[in-house]
Amino acid sequence: MMSDPMKDTAARSLKKSGSLSSLRRHEFQRKSIHGQTKDSVSLSYMDEPSQREEVSRLTVQMENTYQLGPTKHFPVVTVNHILKDVLTNYLQEEDYEPELCKQMTKTIAEVIKARVKELMIPRYKLVVIIHIGQLNGQSLLIGNRCLWDPKSDTVSSYVFRNASLFALANVYAVYLE
Repeated sequence: MMSDPMKDTAARSLKKSGSLSSLRRHEFQRKSIHGQTKDSVSLSYMDEPSQREEVSRLTVQMENTYQLGPTKHFPVVTVNHILKDVLTNYLQEEDYEPELCKQMTKTIAEVIKARVKELMIPRYKLVVIIHIGQLNGQSLLIGNRCLWDPKSDTVSSYVFRNASLFALANVYAVYLE
């Protein structure tokens, strides 16, 4: 059994960390698990924690599926249509302004990511990259590097141009094993 000062110290540290609301009683015991002794704490609350607090404390443990490849491949053609639709709707009538385009890249990236997530493709991590620049007859080379499995990972890309700007949208889909 633990001594009284140790019990009080443990109770104070639990209360300080915010893991306990108000304590009515507490007990400390020593348990033997596989030949090793561990201290265990048994606590009861005067005030029951709210349901929202319980949900935020719960952790979900998923079982291993041992699935090494996707059951459904990433729909590149559908995502290309989404890219074309979003870029055309947002940038068709826009002129190049650096501050506006800075905000538009963030907005367009979020919209594209949300629309692709609506397709409910399981176990794919999405990375959306948007480039917007001014068209002045210059040449530009944009490169990206990724480490991936060519059997399951893929990229979808679309380039949009109007009179004053260009936009390049890339969606990288990386399969999570």
